[in-house]
Amino acid sequence: MRFLLYNIRYGTGKYLNQPLKYLRGYLGQSLDHIHRIGEFIKEQKADIVGLVEVDLGSFRTKEANQAKLLGELTEKNYVSQYKYEENSRYMKFPIIRKQGNALLSNSKIIAQRFHYLERGMKKLVIEMETEEVTIFLVHLALGGKTRLRQIVELNNMIENHKKPFIVAGDFNLLWGKEEIELFLKAGKLQNVNNRREPTFPSWAPKKELDFILCSENIKIKDYKVLRNTLSDHLPILLDFEIKKS
Repeated sequence: MRFLLYNIRYGTGKYLNQPLKYLRGYLGQSLDHIHRIGEFIKEQKADIVGLVEVDLGSFRTKEANQAKLLGELTEKNYVSQYKYEENSRYMKFPIIRKQGNALLSNSKIIAQRFHYLERGMKKLVIEMETEEVTIFLVHLALGGKTRLRQIVELNNMIENHKKPFIVAGDFNLLWGKEEIELFLKAGKLQNVNNRREPTFPSWAPKKELDFILCSENIKIKDYKVLRNTLSDHLPILLDFEIKKS
């Protein structure tokens, strides 16, 4: 099987090399660029795709849901959710309330669950289950102390999970990979990026922020950090198989 993880920056990567790139990247139109991202995703021939920073219908996309659009472009099933809980103060702001994450799958999605961690602004964990594997997609907090508490919550979430699973997303490990060492040991997880290749920023990668962590009943066959600048993060492509009992 093949899994692709990609923080797509709400489809606004076309502004990366322009003045005021961060502001324009946040507020800029993305409908044309999201089609380029869709073509790139299609070329990777992944069975499952984890997408971080997806616009679910703001003015940036002329109110189109990028998860739905990418699902149609790649001919995959999709599940998406807003990053913030319905009663959150962040849902009162027009752009912010449409920010979310998503998963695409060739296989039928047999279950989907949305978890919100107790702490932090970025709280959403999407749990998607197919016949073969469960994916937990995350985008963790920028604050170090909050992030460590979120990782403890993640461990509690997965500790009794029997089915083969992957925990993936933008972990924002600004303090370094050491932040998740105990999580890896407690969950018996394998970090696919064993060469510690950086994933951010895409034009001059220096930080390892994006992670794919696999349960012990998954065999990692190969992985690549793919070089392109469609977003400010580099995507990670994983080839794996499920170990037989």
